Amino acid sequence: MKEAVLVNTAGGVVGGDRLQFSVTALGSASVVVTTQAAEKIYRALDQPAHINTKLSVGDAAKMAWLPQETIVFNHARFCRRTEIEISPGSELLAVECLVLGRAARGEKLSAGAIIDTWQVRKNGRLQWADTLRLTDDVFSQLFRKPLLWDASALVTLVYFGPGIEERLQLIRTLSASFDCHCGATLAGGMLVARLAAWSSFELKAALRNLLQELGKESSPGPFRVPKMWSC
Repeated sequence: MKEAVLVNTAGGVVGGDRLQFSVTALGSASVVVTTQAAEKIYRALDQPAHINTKLSVGDAAKMAWLPQETIVFNHARFCRRTEIEISPGSELLAVECLVLGRAARGEKLSAGAIIDTWQVRKNGRLQWADTLRLTDDVFSQLFRKPLLWDASALVTLVYFGPGIEERLQLIRTLSASFDCHCGATLAGGMLVARLAAWSSFELKAALRNLLQELGKESSPGPFRVPKMWSC
């Protein structure tokens, strides 16, 4: 099993930037892909920043997409698109973490735009699609209970592979011990889970716990906490 680390030498992303990542796991490969640090999305004047990720998992391949969190500054404009192609017999765990504002500065998002889109296909056929869209007129309402309530850090987790029912029950059982909100379900033949916490500290603690337990349930492979997260 290999661990690949993506590095952004710019130290952050500004309005107008366009980053694209493409990762392919060939047949029988086993790889975890992460990042060297949390990504920062800076305030933008008008143009949004774009981050596009394309993942492809071949037959009998195992891939874990586990980048560190993305921190969105107030007045940032950010569009992220994650496109995944899975194959029968493959196994995928993909996680994206979004942090709204800099906790150390007491920052709250009052303006800007965030569009976070997922699309997962199997053999070219759409299995699951989802879009989170936050704009200027929404930020002032995020504290409401039907929306984010007290949360400023969010995780979306997608799993495809064997033992999906057992992993669903595992996440639901573990969620009682998390210091955050958690929900999990099956959709399009995949497991989809969301976690939401007051800060990234509570969120990453829950996510680490979850990854450790999922790793125990899996055969040897990439489904564990990346080493880079502890550097």
